[in-house]
Amino acid sequence: MLKKFFSKLSQNYIKLLEDDEYYDIKIEAGEDPYIILKYIYGGFLSLNEQDTSDILKILAAADELCLQELIDYLQGDDLQMKEVEVWEHVLEWGLAKNSTFIPDPDTWTDDDFNTMKNTLQNCLPLIRFYCLSSQEFVRKVRPYKKLLKHQLYENLVNSYMDPDNGQNENILFPRNIKINSRIVDLRIISIISRWIDNNVTDNKFAYIRDLYLPYKFKLLLRGSRDGLTPKKFHELCDGKSNTVTFIKVRGTDEIIGGYNPIKWESNYDWGEAKDSFIFSLKSNDIFFKDGIISNIEVADCALWFSTTAGPCFGDDINIYASYEFTNYDEIHYQKRYYYEKRIRDDGEFFMEDYEVYQIIRE
Repeated sequence: MLKKFFSKLSQNYIKLLEDDEYYDIKIEAGEDPYIILKYIYGGFLSLNEQDTSDILKILAAADELCLQELIDYLQGDDLQMKEVEVWEHVLEWGLAKNSTFIPDPDTWTDDDFNTMKNTLQNCLPLIRFYCLSSQEFVRKVRPYKKLLKHQLYENLVNSYMDPDNGQNENILFPRNIKINSRIVDLRIISIISRWIDNNVTDNKFAYIRDLYLPYKFKLLLRGSRDGLTPKKFHELCDGKSNTVTFIKVRGTDEIIGGYNPIKWESNYDWGEAKDSFIFSLKSNDIFFKDGIISNIEVADCALWFSTTAGPCFGDDINIYASYEFTNYDEIHYQKRYYYEKRIRDDGEFFMEDYEVYQIIRE
């Protein structure tokens, strides 16, 4: 029989850390090592009372100690601010470390830039420069261009001047992408909002630099939380208009769904909606180059309402159960005649989860 001892062992290590009587090795990681040492000794980390500059110090120390798990966690979503603010904090911290520096970079010598570059060497790779707007880049980054690698700076400039030929690889999402969803992030909310308002853009970097968020997305239903039955869908969504359904296809990064501008019902009839559309997206496609929107062609058959069905879009996206109170057992997509183009291969698929939101203009 295997018994897990890790949690109690971790507590004992933390007690050892707090006891300064017995130790023969001292590890220092940054100016305030206690936080990161609690991670090393006990495997947990609390950032509740830490400001962004403190988190950046922990991040730099984690990078220096090659604590990859901690690096991934910290630079994922826990810096809850815009990327330009993270950049400003990095500069502020670097100036504090080099206290004789004058903040104005126009007065710096080449040696000054090299000194600052060495100070920030563990922080600079963590800045998501591609997520900055052109105004932020010109005002906040360009004066410090000598801190960046030449190729990175040139790729950034190209991404603003000619987005179609800009750097496409190894670009991270903005940190401030947050929404109460297990399926989508604000990039996807932004592109769906653009499609609803027919506000399209040819600038692919707009999907990470210029989020279009005119609506509040109010969560009505989450399958993994509320249940995967038609009864629960109609209980929570009937009578609600202007809804967007997101379906996560199991085992893939594919998200399909549709927009319904009219109210969901349970009357075994077609729903007419001239502005309805269905879509397919890949969650890891940063520029949505493979995204597909398919507008309704036969408005009289845009939606199908039934007590034994979930959100059904025409005869294209179908979600059925044998009975209204049992889990969905028939989920498939098939290009029929109601929506204009194919969004995926025909046939059944497995649904990992689904969410339905009502959109409300802010």
